[in-house]
Amino acid sequence: MAVASAPANDAKANEFLSTTRKLLINGEWVDAASGKTFGVLNPATGEEIARVAEGAEEDINRAVIAARQAFESGPWKDMLPNARMKMIMKLAQLISDNAQTFSELETLDNGKALSISSAVDIPLAIDIFEYMAGWATKLEGRTLRLSSPGYHAYTLLEPVGVIGQIIPWNFPLLMAAWKLAPALATGNTVILKPAEQTPLTALLLGEMIQEAGFPAGVVNVVPGFGETAGAALSGHMDVDKVAFTGSTEVGKLITQAATGNLKKVSLELGGKAPNIVFADADLEAATAGAGLGIFFNQGQVCCAGSRLYVEKSAYDTVVGGLTDVAANITLAPGMDPACDMGPLVSEEQYEKVTSMVAGGLSDGASAAVGGGRKEGAGYFYKPTILEGTNPNMEVIREEIFGPVVAAIPFEDPNDIVKAANDTPFGLSAGIWSRDVSKAHKMAEAMRAGTVWVNCYNVFDSSLPFGGYKQSGWGREMGADVLELYTETKAVCIHVG
Repeated sequence: MAVASAPANDAKANEFLSTTRKLLINGEWVDAASGKTFGVLNPATGEEIARVAEGAEEDINRAVIAARQAFESGPWKDMLPNARMKMIMKLAQLISDNAQTFSELETLDNGKALSISSAVDIPLAIDIFEYMAGWATKLEGRTLRLSSPGYHAYTLLEPVGVIGQIIPWNFPLLMAAWKLAPALATGNTVILKPAEQTPLTALLLGEMIQEAGFPAGVVNVVPGFGETAGAALSGHMDVDKVAFTGSTEVGKLITQAATGNLKKVSLELGGKAPNIVFADADLEAATAGAGLGIFFNQGQVCCAGSRLYVEKSAYDTVVGGLTDVAANITLAPGMDPACDMGPLVSEEQYEKVTSMVAGGLSDGASAAVGGGRKEGAGYFYKPTILEGTNPNMEVIREEIFGPVVAAIPFEDPNDIVKAANDTPFGLSAGIWSRDVSKAHKMAEAMRAGTVWVNCYNVFDSSLPFGGYKQSGWGREMGADVLELYTETKAVCIHVG
């Protein structure tokens, strides 16, 4: 397959795409041990836009050795927190300086609108590096007074060690930043395995990491496939922790692979979020919020509000308004200035969404709008609203990960908590009501890691993010994430 010529507007982006990208191991760009490469496709056209070295087990081994050496005996081990902070801040500045290149590569690689890449993905990635850089100088232990006299006791916070990080394809740079920033701030070393569908911005980030002056081996970037590179990393006996964002199905496989040396595991997995609109809500705002909740990033968001519960007296207003929103979304390649929604990330993801919606329709649901592919090239799926579903349908029970929402009326507000929590997932939920007391009670009742009230998809570096139940283990961002990348050591000294 021929590589598409000059697909980007940015000269740096096209230069980056013009040569086969290598693996970053121990501070050097190297070929895969096998010599294999794989193609990276633009999901808007299906054309190959770049080739990337295909990392596998031997490459993971080399990266782990480099990360271990950097952690145990390299300059990173003895670097003062203030120096670590400055280095991470320099990395954030380099991303900012190259924001247009990052934005265009993200759009070409993932398919999302350039307006989203440049306004959301890249700025939030910069922000988390800046935020976590500050924590490097604020990791503190405690002094303790024991119940027995004659002892001085205190605790230390220390890095976990060598971290394997496996990131998804829906927010490639941002998810890398969410994981790298706290790991580096706390003094760990990392092997980063980007998704095979979207490795480009992680590789460009590797160049920025080198330019920022990180010692060799502190961050290694090894693109490859989950079945080979991902499996080797999650099962590696000299990796101290694995952090994964992706599907619940793969998350379960990673926990099994981690049992060999009982490495620490943190997981940010799937969701099937309820978005609940009460009749007393600002219905115009709720309708717009429902659209943002399901159509943002082509619906390829783990916290997407894919189950829209609307109080019956407001149902026609909200669903009618959301139907208009969906019908007026412009599907186009992400680089097109007219683009409101880009394609799904891959043919595989398109086939999954198509199959699940077809199954729902055959089970008796109907599509108020959408329900199929946009004609032409690329993996475009029309924004879709399903009605007439029931709680046992696959489209209600399982994560679709596409621009598909099930609209469900309810009459008794007392029953909605049970319906909303009737899911194996628990990542997020939305509540829309002018009644402050009701909103607080509903937020407390939701079995979810994040509850948005009269808003949706609000993220901040200070807000912890993670899930209940099968939506994962641990929290990203905020002070909570520090627990994922530090060990607490208790020191007790007999002083007489």
